[in-house]
Amino acid sequence: MTFTRFLRAECNSVRAATVRERFRATSAGGSSRPQTLPDGRGSARRRHPLVFACLCLLGVAGVQGSASLAATAPAESDQDIKTDPPASETKPLPTPAQVQTAIARGLEFLQKDQNPDGSWGGLKDGTNTFTGDVWGNPETHVSWKVATTGLCALAVMETGKSPEALASLDKGVQYLLDHPIIRRPSEWDTMNCWANIYAIQALAEASVHPHFKDSPLLEKIRAVAAGHAEQMGKCQSINGGWGYLEFDMPRTRRPQWSTSFTTAAGVIALQDAKRCGIPVEDKVIASGVRAVKQCKLPTGAFTYSVSAIPSPGGATWIDQIKGSLSRIQVCNLALFLSGEPVTQDTFRWGMDVFFEHHRWLDNALHKPIPHETYYLNSGYFYLFGHYYAARVLELLPEEDRAKYRASLQREVMKIQGTDGAMWDYPMHAYDKPYGAAFGLMTLQRSLQGPDTPKG
Repeated sequence: MTFTRFLRAECNSVRAATVRERFRATSAGGSSRPQTLPDGRGSARRRHPLVFACLCLLGVAGVQGSASLAATAPAESDQDIKTDPPASETKPLPTPAQVQTAIARGLEFLQKDQNPDGSWGGLKDGTNTFTGDVWGNPETHVSWKVATTGLCALAVMETGKSPEALASLDKGVQYLLDHPIIRRPSEWDTMNCWANIYAIQALAEASVHPHFKDSPLLEKIRAVAAGHAEQMGKCQSINGGWGYLEFDMPRTRRPQWSTSFTTAAGVIALQDAKRCGIPVEDKVIASGVRAVKQCKLPTGAFTYSVSAIPSPGGATWIDQIKGSLSRIQVCNLALFLSGEPVTQDTFRWGMDVFFEHHRWLDNALHKPIPHETYYLNSGYFYLFGHYYAARVLELLPEEDRAKYRASLQREVMKIQGTDGAMWDYPMHAYDKPYGAAFGLMTLQRSLQGPDTPKG
């Protein structure tokens, strides 16, 4: 059974069970949310643990979109779907001073949330999340913790200059240096790619950051970054991309399945590393670029999965533009940084549709069930998409940056909590630090242009 057929069957079963639970809850005079067990898991999730295992990840979860969702759900137009406008649309756009305050609060959160060993994230408070029983492999959590730490180190590098921030950065970089080898967690779990991607990105930037200019660790920083580049080459799928799970048999050393956005994030990380002088094999980047190009549709959207025959699927499928909002920017950016003919008009179109259809990302925000909303959007698409939108924003002329800047800032700042963190999807103790990291870098990069120092 292919993953697409499996997903369709399991999602229908889970959705039906969830609807029944909501009906029972509302009929009993309770909340419209599903009844949950004492450990925080809905019973539908407990009955279908495998589908959630297949759909959860650090930033995003997998769907192969070559088949049509129309086979299982009626097509809906925007006019058919009744949704309330996001509350943020009625809020005034933030001022630069308010953005700086949000950055300072987020940075303070990261410093307080850092683990004693220098890492961020982990299993603390994680036993109460429904993913706790299906992500029990310790190597999975090593991958997630290294990836989260890489993101947080990047955020501190871009936003922090105080002695306290630099001390936090030192600890985070040391943790990355202490974990240079990331193993594939299991035959079907290939989450190690996320660790490689954000570790190499963080270490490459550290290698050229003024704080580490005369550091005795500089040589090791560069060596470990080069090691992650080598590992990315070894775990690259047979179609040239990277993915985080492996569904089809046989499950080989080089995975068969990959996604557009994981591949694009990997290409960007390798291009960033190359810019910083880290040795990277050109053929690894070239294969990744071909995989991303394979995913581009005539609509401008990018398919979720790298497939031989890309298709937008049915009218409400994830590979429609409204399901591709958080993939469009990262994929276009990866192609542009690799010398492909991506124009500023393409970037502008991507930003336009990102905000025009942003409500579909809002609908999925903070929801615990992957792909339960329209166009199969998930909560963890949110901050990932905004971070790469900010990186696209840096490449546009000032008049375009002025057009999109405040809207991008508002969409991130609206989810900042009283503790300074941002999060988009409940996930053990990783959600707030990785969310804050993505959010901080989005805000910081939205304030600057391509020639502005990021440190």
